[in-house]
Amino acid sequence: MSFTNSELRELVETQLKYTLCVDVNKATNGDIFNAVALAVRYFQQDRFLESQARQSAEKKKRVYYISMEFLLGQSLRNNLMNMNLLEDMRQAVNDLGFDFDSIFDEEPDAALGNGGLGRLAACFIDSMATLDLAASGHGIKYEYGLFRQSFQNGQQVEHPDDWHSMRSPWLVEHHSQAMLIPIGGYIEHADDAEGHYNPMWMGWNTIVGIPNDYFVSGYRGSTTNKLRLYSAVASNSFNIHIFNHGDYIKAVSEKIASENISKILYPSDEVLSGKELRLTQEYFLVACTLRDIFREYAETGTDISLLPHHVAIQLNDTHPALAVVELMRILVDEHSLPWEQAWDLTQRTCAYTNHTLMPEALETWPVALFEKLLPRHLQIIFEINHRFLEDVAARWPDEPHLLSSLSLFSGDNDKSIRMANLAIVGSHRVNGVAKLHSELIKTHLVPDFYFITPDKFINQTNGITPRRWLQQANPNLAAFLNQQIGTRWPTDLHLLRQLEKHADDTGAIDRIRSIKFKNKSTLSDIVSQRYGIMLDPMAMFDCQVKRIHEYKRQLLNILHVISLYLDIKENGRTIAPKVHIFAGKAAPGYRMAKLIIQLINTVANKINSDARIAGQLKVIFLEDYKVSLAESIIPATDLSEQISTAGTEASGTSNMKFALNGALTIGTYDGANIEILNAVGAENFYLFGAVAEDIAKMRGNGDNNRVDRQSHPKVMRTVDTLVSGLFTADREVFAPLHRMLTTADHYCHLLDFDSYSQTLYQAMADFEHPDQWHRKALLNISRMGEFSSDRTIQGYAKDIWGIEC
Repeated sequence: MSFTNSELRELVETQLKYTLCVDVNKATNGDIFNAVALAVRYFQQDRFLESQARQSAEKKKRVYYISMEFLLGQSLRNNLMNMNLLEDMRQAVNDLGFDFDSIFDEEPDAALGNGGLGRLAACFIDSMATLDLAASGHGIKYEYGLFRQSFQNGQQVEHPDDWHSMRSPWLVEHHSQAMLIPIGGYIEHADDAEGHYNPMWMGWNTIVGIPNDYFVSGYRGSTTNKLRLYSAVASNSFNIHIFNHGDYIKAVSEKIASENISKILYPSDEVLSGKELRLTQEYFLVACTLRDIFREYAETGTDISLLPHHVAIQLNDTHPALAVVELMRILVDEHSLPWEQAWDLTQRTCAYTNHTLMPEALETWPVALFEKLLPRHLQIIFEINHRFLEDVAARWPDEPHLLSSLSLFSGDNDKSIRMANLAIVGSHRVNGVAKLHSELIKTHLVPDFYFITPDKFINQTNGITPRRWLQQANPNLAAFLNQQIGTRWPTDLHLLRQLEKHADDTGAIDRIRSIKFKNKSTLSDIVSQRYGIMLDPMAMFDCQVKRIHEYKRQLLNILHVISLYLDIKENGRTIAPKVHIFAGKAAPGYRMAKLIIQLINTVANKINSDARIAGQLKVIFLEDYKVSLAESIIPATDLSEQISTAGTEASGTSNMKFALNGALTIGTYDGANIEILNAVGAENFYLFGAVAEDIAKMRGNGDNNRVDRQSHPKVMRTVDTLVSGLFTADREVFAPLHRMLTTADHYCHLLDFDSYSQTLYQAMADFEHPDQWHRKALLNISRMGEFSSDRTIQGYAKDIWGIEC
């Protein structure tokens, strides 16, 4: 796509004048951002319509990727880069008298996800467009995304994230495609004209789903796909009869209740007081998506019996598992297909990605709630379960235990529905997201499902898009790569391997070192401006940025920091300058995670104000972690902390982003860490800690992982500071953390503490030899080609969706 500066400038001015009604001489940076975004969308819409027509003409199989989360971040720079308009638009905006780089900060992050799950979905839709797949993402247009975070007295405080308050210029609303979604009601039992049982779903209420399209541009190609986000409105604005009797609030209550469905993204790990709303959200998403699927399928004029040949539905975790049931309902109730044929079509169309190894994190829903909201769907689930267990009993009569473990229901009298079991039964493929994770699914999470259908289970290791996470986030490194290996690497990341031939080139290593220093200086400036804390770019930047959770072990990290502080203060140890950087959010209802944040901030305040260790150690927790902040932190990192308890992290993708940007990793043998370790080499990775098998054995033996005080005095000296008054006069504040660590340390913080600390000391010593350190960084970069989301999507296409790309 090529335009003259005058053409782009004219288009921006046109959007200012005729869409925003703003005179260019009075425009603000915010006005210019909106005008540029609308100009970009102008081109995207053109390409989208062309892509749709071409994909239909070529009869391409369509992929529908359903996810409750899409963590998009900012879009302007990414879209301009993918469309090869970045420099041309820079000149056009500068010619209008505005600073182009300053307008990017006018765009709020679209935080429609909690973390890795939603960011993975965003990377995937980027790769689908880049690979020219006929694909669309489907999610909810939350009015309020993940909360904004601030700290008061070291504690996390949540604020609403009204990301759409000024109306996003990226979204196109389609009222003409509004869809009616039934919910509630009851089942009327009846027979059809031939005397067969024909249940009728009656008395339901109606929600209206409004599609909003966000266009996704493939990199330097002709394909533009869409992410479709649904918003909910009431079918009637208000009840005029109630209004006429004087009760206005009651008159609009239905409208308010309906629109709450797309009001807010639930933070992960939150104990849901509003279970009904969450289940309604999940149903609303899949019901809207299925209506879109059948509308688009009807336009092809293809027989419904060929659905799996033309449609693939990918369930991103259990949240969209109801798609299995809704698809069955439509095929049986609306298309009048026999049950057996409908079930065959459903299984061959749907596939399920598992994202968790924790049984407690697998969704279950009370039967009573289902009966209230989705009575017909509950009937269908009972029928699926009945037929499935009949088949299991017939095929494995000597394995009666299978019936309880495989059932779609758990608890006495079928009290709850297991959504993971439903997703597995209703899909033709079930994939994990890293090699170890996929093996643990088969051996630990759902071994009985693997026993009866081993061919259903496969692995697709996660990946990240190099367009955002290297080319955009680290332009200095991207320019260096362009010079050394050419410009094709953003769509063929394996070309990075060519960089390895420069591993002994001191000039190349110096460039890597210089690029890292520039990135650290940029992050230091951000920290100085926001917090008034000065960071030394020559110091080691040791970073752990991710959702706060006990299994991710930010607590282990800060315990080591405390131990290091004590070593310097009490034992006179001297270290080369080091900065520990934390960022991440804790779900509002997750008390222990929020307490870990408070501990980190409290320790940081003590260390940063202690003049005796000035210049050696600093700790900072950056507020309000989001995609745009990650784009500044990741390129500036020297040491990446990937320290989850072995056997708990499904994959991780921040580990890939850091390594791709030249950070060395300290990590456990967990998730995709294992594959990164194998790719970059053990000599370029700081491995520590117990492995998953040993931890599982200890837990199986009832070992609560307590550490003996006599044998580990240094560990216990560190732990006791939580209640000793060293960091806060109130010794009870962190007592829950102290109690957990000393009585039932489920995530093995203390078990791994010595190994972790010793490995960190080794990394610190290695950092004092910069030529060797940055040689390792270069090798990390050169060996990360396998971790592109393009490779991952190619795997999904070939092994799950049956598509060549």
